[in-house]
Amino acid sequence: MRRVFTAAIAALTVTTAGTLVTGAPGQADARPGKSRSVAVSAAPKPGSPGLGDPYFPDYGNGGYDVDHYDVRLRYEPATDRLSGTTTILATATQDLSRFNLDFLLDVESVRVNGWTARFAREGVHELVVTAPRGITTGQAMTVVVTYAGVPSETLVDGYSGWTRTVDGALAVNEPESAWWWFPSNDHPLDKATWDISVSVPDGVEVISNGVQPRPPLAEAGNRMRWGWRSTKPGATYLAFLAIGQYDIVTDTAPNGQPVINAYSTTLGDRKPAARASIERTAEVVDWESGIFGPYPFEAQGGVAAPIDSLSFALETQTRPVYGPGFWRRGSNLYVVVHENAHQWFGDSVSVADWSNIWLNEGFASYAEWLWSEAQGEGTTQELFDFTYANYPADDPFWQVLPGNPGAGAVFDDAVYDRGAMTLHQLRLAVGDDAFFRILPAWTAAHRYGNGTIAQFQALAEQISGLDLDPVFTTWLFTPGRPAPAAATRTTTAPAQPKSWTQIRAAHQLLAR
Repeated sequence: MRRVFTAAIAALTVTTAGTLVTGAPGQADARPGKSRSVAVSAAPKPGSPGLGDPYFPDYGNGGYDVDHYDVRLRYEPATDRLSGTTTILATATQDLSRFNLDFLLDVESVRVNGWTARFAREGVHELVVTAPRGITTGQAMTVVVTYAGVPSETLVDGYSGWTRTVDGALAVNEPESAWWWFPSNDHPLDKATWDISVSVPDGVEVISNGVQPRPPLAEAGNRMRWGWRSTKPGATYLAFLAIGQYDIVTDTAPNGQPVINAYSTTLGDRKPAARASIERTAEVVDWESGIFGPYPFEAQGGVAAPIDSLSFALETQTRPVYGPGFWRRGSNLYVVVHENAHQWFGDSVSVADWSNIWLNEGFASYAEWLWSEAQGEGTTQELFDFTYANYPADDPFWQVLPGNPGAGAVFDDAVYDRGAMTLHQLRLAVGDDAFFRILPAWTAAHRYGNGTIAQFQALAEQISGLDLDPVFTTWLFTPGRPAPAAATRTTTAPAQPKSWTQIRAAHQLLAR
């Protein structure tokens, strides 16, 4: 986690003159995770300025579906100036007179299918592109946006999702980070693939998602251009950049995939702890694959961020990014387990809207409990008992509903801890055989797509043959401290599992 905005500020209005024309109609996308309805409207009309998410209604945009982002940037660490061009390949899902992109930096030009388009700013992060002639349903759209700015000085509520560091920058945040470095349809419902290319001074490293299709290329002026490619669809908040001084370690995972880990040279005496944790990523992914199903992406790894950077970790697709606080007391493998579990729960299967955040954080937290049990450092039942006892009945913790925590509590402790407790109660209700069939069935059914809690409950009921509404309603949607299953209630104070200290240390940074 990360930062959630609770208010909005006005944005500067920028306009330019131009025109936009339509091209030939295209075909609906049949890729997993993409669903496009073809409707005929009487006349072109604007795409919606948001997708109607109950927590963040203006995130994302309607009227089109993105297939691919080609992000080509130039960055100056000395000044934090970012300039570049993003090419968006999309398909119209309605007849459009105009459409929106989510973006904050100063825009120089917008072209659609080769023609200059008019654009203007509305609200905080809306870039509105106006089409004087309508775009028809199913038509392919190539949108080219050229822009520049200083991301760390581009603020929303006094905050920037771009973190400037002593030697570069990080673009890492949830539920929004793309606003500060590339225009997008910024909601998990619209997944796409990425090509990310960044020119930096020679001697500066750039790490991003996926694989490197080629080694860094030398450019004029003592510069190098780094390129990264993500071949599997992902949500825009899961794209990231880490720019600065990094030691990069490469290897091959047991499944034959490339493993690329990067460690900031600013970490000092925390670097050995970071390496002792992140270098076990391939081992963790191999173990999690045996529980959750085949690993869904093309590469593995992790990034240990600079000493002056993040206060959290994020499950950026294929390569989680970890703040330096996780290594303050030595190695911590539990955060590696947590963030890599998200590659299935959150990345491959993303939330249909942000009220379903339990499907991300509850599952990644329970993965830590399963790892603890596998390592002999405390069973899932012992962790349930100790976590349950850790929160007295009058603790406000029990008033946050993991199944609908509210926009201001998306990353609350309850989403993580009560979320994990919910899964344990589900496991007890259906038995181990059904439970460990439900998990991979879920990741397979919604691979590269989106899901809701209702859909997960329906799948669990289908596999178990049980009515599970009492479990889900009690543990996810009812305020107050629930009574555990009768068979697991204890009248004595539970002992602290060996894994508790590391799990708690990780969650103190993960949850907010």
